[in-house]
Amino acid sequence: MKQNILLALTVAGLLFSGYLGGLKLFSDTCAFNETCATFLGYPTCYYGFAMYLLIFVLLLASRFGKMGVSRARYGVAGISFAGILFSGYYSFRELSTLLRGDISDFLLGLPTCAYGFIMYVAILGFALSSIREIQKKKLN
Repeated sequence: MKQNILLALTVAGLLFSGYLGGLKLFSDTCAFNETCATFLGYPTCYYGFAMYLLIFVLLLASRFGKMGVSRARYGVAGISFAGILFSGYYSFRELSTLLRGDISDFLLGLPTCAYGFIMYVAILGFALSSIREIQKKKLN
């Protein structure tokens, strides 16, 4: 069950970051009339897409027996933690806009990085829960 939830969250993150990145790549505009945050000269959504893609590959590898479930979950937890730090930093930078009450600056109500942050938190939570279940099974 948690595997399916993790996959669904990851696919949602892939689609969202893929949309943001694709729009920037092919039209050189940012989605939802927001500013495009950059890291090392590239839009942050590119990095988000790469992290979601890595998580997706780990989940598929464990599902099809190419990697142990425990090892994959630790990888998912590590990548999602990095995603939390990354998207959290860029979400925090937008906090001043939200605190000023300029929520209209964000078509979706929050900066797009905040949605990435929420997804990474959910993925980390399910990954850690899955790790805990695996550890309990090993003890029994």
